[in-house]
Amino acid sequence: MATIFVVANQKGGIGKSTTATNLAGILSKSAKTLLIDADPQGNSTSTYEAKVEDVATLYDVMIDSDRLPISEAIQHTPNGDIVASDPLLVKAEKMLDGDVEGFYRLKDALDELKGYKYIVIDTAPSLNIILYNCLIAADKVIIPVTADSYAMQGIQQLHDTIMAVKRRQNKNLEIAGLLLVKYAGRSNLDKETKDVIAKRAKEMGTKLFKTPIRECVKTKEAQEKKKLLIDYAPSCNTCVDYVEFTKELLK
Repeated sequence: MATIFVVANQKGGIGKSTTATNLAGILSKSAKTLLIDADPQGNSTSTYEAKVEDVATLYDVMIDSDRLPISEAIQHTPNGDIVASDPLLVKAEKMLDGDVEGFYRLKDALDELKGYKYIVIDTAPSLNIILYNCLIAADKVIIPVTADSYAMQGIQQLHDTIMAVKRRQNKNLEIAGLLLVKYAGRSNLDKETKDVIAKRAKEMGTKLFKTPIRECVKTKEAQEKKKLLIDYAPSCNTCVDYVEFTKELLK
């Protein structure tokens, strides 16, 4: 059985896709890894240069009436294996409303999938039925946060959602930890905010990962060139940090 990681935070622009693609890219160097893009915006799909038109996507697996086996939606790209997002995923709430089994579509699909050691799921910045599907299917949730005064906005609601899913639908679900991203660490405010986040993580029954992720220009360059950071600039600060974080995650 694959270990399934979900990268989630209902705040936008927080670095979920950067975290998901870097984690999947690093894991794929040592084990068979699948990235699933469950965000209709499709940033991870774009990074992997996966197709959306005239191919099977996550929409066909989860929403379409002729639900495809997920194996038929996997694209093998130069950056790795991915199930692409689809702008049509925005219709999920409406199309799955009232369907008792609508929350289990992704779990059912992944239960049939063989051959992967790790699955990483990128999610949209919202608490919707797609996120519930991801949490019900997952083993661990990674929550990226930034070191600013608004960092913890909405995290309590996300935490409550995760705990509700754990109680009722997926008793094995756990929060792997909060991951500090876009971190400079140069000012006292950065360090104080980091301490506050670490304290809140502890109150939530989880932890702040020891490795914060620093920013560097190579990250944007890699995204523009549709390359994984581990291939494009493995020695840059951001990549070095993601490698350390991945080791910490797998301990």
